[in-house]
Amino acid sequence: MQIFKKLSWFFKQEKKSYFGGIFALAVIAVLNLFPPMITGGIIDQIEFNELTYETVIVSAVVLVVNALIMFFMRYLWRICIFGSAFRLERILRFRLFEHFTKMSSNFFQRYRVGDLMAHATNDLRSIQRLAGLGVLQLADALITGSSVLFAMIVFVDLKLTLITLIPMPFMIIGSQVIGKRLHTTFTAAQQAFSSMNNRTHESVSGIKVTKTFGQEQEEIESFREETNDVYKKNMRTVMYDAAFDPMIEIIIIACYVLLFIFGAGMIQSGDVTLGNLVAMVNYMNMLIWPMLAFGFLYNNIERGNVSYERIEELLSIKSDIQNIDNPIDKVPTGDIFFDVHSFAYGQKDVPVLEDIKFELKQRQTLGIAGKTGSGKTTLVKLMLREYDHYKGTIRFGDSEIYKYDVDKYHKAFGYVPQDQFLFSATVADNIRFGCMEASMDEVIAAAKMASVHEDIEGFAQGYETVVGERGVSLSGGQKQRIAIARALLLNPEVLILDDSLSAVDAKTEERILEALRVNRENKTTIIVAHRFSAIKHANLILVLDEGKVKERGTHNELIKQDGWYAYINSQQELYQGGDE
Repeated sequence: MQIFKKLSWFFKQEKKSYFGGIFALAVIAVLNLFPPMITGGIIDQIEFNELTYETVIVSAVVLVVNALIMFFMRYLWRICIFGSAFRLERILRFRLFEHFTKMSSNFFQRYRVGDLMAHATNDLRSIQRLAGLGVLQLADALITGSSVLFAMIVFVDLKLTLITLIPMPFMIIGSQVIGKRLHTTFTAAQQAFSSMNNRTHESVSGIKVTKTFGQEQEEIESFREETNDVYKKNMRTVMYDAAFDPMIEIIIIACYVLLFIFGAGMIQSGDVTLGNLVAMVNYMNMLIWPMLAFGFLYNNIERGNVSYERIEELLSIKSDIQNIDNPIDKVPTGDIFFDVHSFAYGQKDVPVLEDIKFELKQRQTLGIAGKTGSGKTTLVKLMLREYDHYKGTIRFGDSEIYKYDVDKYHKAFGYVPQDQFLFSATVADNIRFGCMEASMDEVIAAAKMASVHEDIEGFAQGYETVVGERGVSLSGGQKQRIAIARALLLNPEVLILDDSLSAVDAKTEERILEALRVNRENKTTIIVAHRFSAIKHANLILVLDEGKVKERGTHNELIKQDGWYAYINSQQELYQGGDE
């Protein structure tokens, strides 16, 4: 029952609604006592030839009124209890989503998308069932069960009631044993579902790669193994889940056997009447649901407890990036000073960056070049404050970056990553994603700067064209330029293009760069590129190799150094000349 204590914050919040629902259940439980009493009384009157027409009419009216009141009360408890349960699901789903948006990159490296989706669907459903159906089962089992027992003792016979309920302790013991096993197996089943959910997400997202490499059959076999594992673990859960009903039915049958054996004897001895026995049978029928509800309750408690523990585990994780006390509550501006002695991901000993030092004046452009895996994107991530556990100093304006409010700090940047992400929305909504209040004229202006306006005009619905999931209907170059337009619309203090011109041709690249020079002459720009034509106009170019600065200077200075940069530049010029 610990799970109800964990959810006490919500029950207090919804106390009026739950009180209304439980009150309705209590009224129903009391009203349910009348039909057996009336039936038993009529049978006794028939047996002793005392039944009158007036008695039948009064009894019928009472039963009809009784049924109408119960109808209304059943409607009331459903609205109150189930409505509250859906509100709990909504609250937890929002908390999860809000929590995900505040997490750092490390969190999403640790938890896969499919796993997070399983928490936000299956686990929340289990908790919602507990807060709705579980509360119903608990309240109904206690209220209906106790009221029926009271009626059996007061209106029938105490001795016969105690004899009839002798098997009940075995149901309690059995439910506890099965419940513990169910907790263990359901935990394993939920983890297996999360793994399968993640595999499904990856497989669907990467279906083009799968088909390109002809790995359809291998993927099918791998997924078959995954689903078999989920099936086996769920079957273990079902095995214990299914044991509740037969166990309770056996207990109920045992109660009926004792009732009929001892009830018949007590009628012969004159301790109870035939009407009493009929009423007792009816009360036993009414007691079946509380007994079943008791078993179902254990089931829902264990499932809800497992799911709530999984949700709590997620919500308890703190982001690696936290605000200090009294952070600077303004968007930073000014020069950038970067001096990182070393940085390594996680607990790794081998640093990804070492001795990186430079100063970027406001309004200047920084170019970053280097081989794949040299640390270019990592440098950008540190500047974007995706990680704080580096040795050294990064300053933006007059203060170190960790002193700024995280949200305000991020507003200074417009970032276009290597892997652009477009939402399944219209082109216009994708461009204005970071600034939803932007006018259509502003959207078009940003698209023109990104040299994608003409492409959009050629779409069937223009700016209202839905791009599909992750921009599936667009070419690589179109996705890159729409992502650039999205960043330009923000007019950020610092624009970062992380190898985001790789899918456009040389002429389009030149048009975009020229637009940046004209429209962002008072802003800072950082360009990460493998193609040096994108950074040759930069005020400073850093060449990284194995996490260190191998060369630095302007384009002309680096050419004169005759190093790696000069060699790659000559190869690229030769390649471009060959194309021409």
